[in-house]
Amino acid sequence: MRQPTRLDYCQYLLSSPLNYTLTHFADHSEGFSHDMINRYLAGDRIPPRLVWEHVKDHIALTPEGYVIFDDTVLDKRHARKIALVRRQYSGNAQGVINGIGVVTCVYVNPQQDRFWLIDYRIYDPQGDGKTKLDPLKDMRSAWVYQKCLPFTGVLMDSWYATKTVMRHREQMQKTYSCPLKTNRRVDDSAGTTPYQRVDSLTWTQAQRKQGKPIKIRGFPKDHKVK
Repeated sequence: MRQPTRLDYCQYLLSSPLNYTLTHFADHSEGFSHDMINRYLAGDRIPPRLVWEHVKDHIALTPEGYVIFDDTVLDKRHARKIALVRRQYSGNAQGVINGIGVVTCVYVNPQQDRFWLIDYRIYDPQGDGKTKLDPLKDMRSAWVYQKCLPFTGVLMDSWYATKTVMRHREQMQKTYSCPLKTNRRVDDSAGTTPYQRVDSLTWTQAQRKQGKPIKIRGFPKDHKVK
C-alpha cells in the first residue's frame, strides 16, 4: 500500500469542495487509511510559495489585470483541538464561529475573463502576532515590489477599506474598489453639514450611475473618494 502524496491530497481538495476532512478523504480512498493520511498531513508543509510555482507558467498576465484580496473563514465550529482555529467573524455564517482565517490573493485577466489564485496567508495572530491587515501587506509587497506583477487596479472587501490601505493604493497609482460599511461616517456636502452614515446618503439618478465624491471621516481635509 503506497503512501499518500501532495498530488493525491490536492486532487482530493479539488474534487471535494464541501467536505475536506481527512476522515472524508480516507472514507473515499481505497488505497489510503485514516492513519496514513493523518501522518502525511502532520509531516508535510504546503507553503504559499508553492501556489505561485504551480500557477506561474499558466497565468496570462496583462497590464489591464486586477488583483483581488479577500479573506474567508474555514468553518470549524465543531473543532476543539485543531491548530489555528479561533473565534472570529464569518461573513458566510453571518456571525462569530470557530474557524481558520485565510487571506487570499487572486489575479484576474478581464480580457480573457479568467482568474488564478496566486498567494494566500493564514491568519494566526496568536502564532505570529500579526493583525488581519498584515497578510495583505505581506502579499502586496511580494507582488508589487518583488515580482512586479502587472495590474491596473485592486479589488478588496470592506475589512480593508482603511485609511492606510487606501492611501497606499493611491501612492502606487493604482485604482481600487472596496465597499464601505453602512455605519462609516462620510461627508458629501464639502463641509457644510456634519458627517453622516453611508446608508443615510441621498443620491440623484446620475450619481447612482456615476458615483459621487465623498470625504471619509479621519482622512486628510481635501482627500475625497468616489
